[in-house]
Amino acid sequence: QVRLLESGGEIVQTGGSLRLSCAVSGRAFSSYYMGWFRQVPGKEREFLASLRRIGVDREYADYADSAKARFTISGDNTQNTVYLQMIDLKPEDTAVYFCAAGSKYPATVAQAYDYWGQGTQVTVSS
Repeated sequence: QVRLLESGGEIVQTGGSLRLSCAVSGRAFSSYYMGWFRQVPGKEREFLASLRRIGVDREYADYADSAKARFTISGDNTQNTVYLQMIDLKPEDTAVYFCAAGSKYPATVAQAYDYWGQGTQVTVSS
């Protein structure tokens, strides 16, 4: 059983930065591709970024247009943890942020992911 636990969400001011963490247990995260999504009430989950291993020591990251300039996804094999670094945060970034592990394609849709964390709240105050 794969379990994902997000952390790092908090209240920050506009222009601030946060690093979200997703601790993976039950299996090495490199066995899947990992994604970050966010959701606000009444809307569908929005894809932000995905990360997948290619070979032994290469990885490929993909981003939504809305995330490309300010968000960075990365992974630490030794900690079995995936991160989402966010900079220059704006009030419209306020949402619950989820990490997910998947094995289907395309990696940009929620339906491709098999496992989800419970989410972490990010609130950006103006």
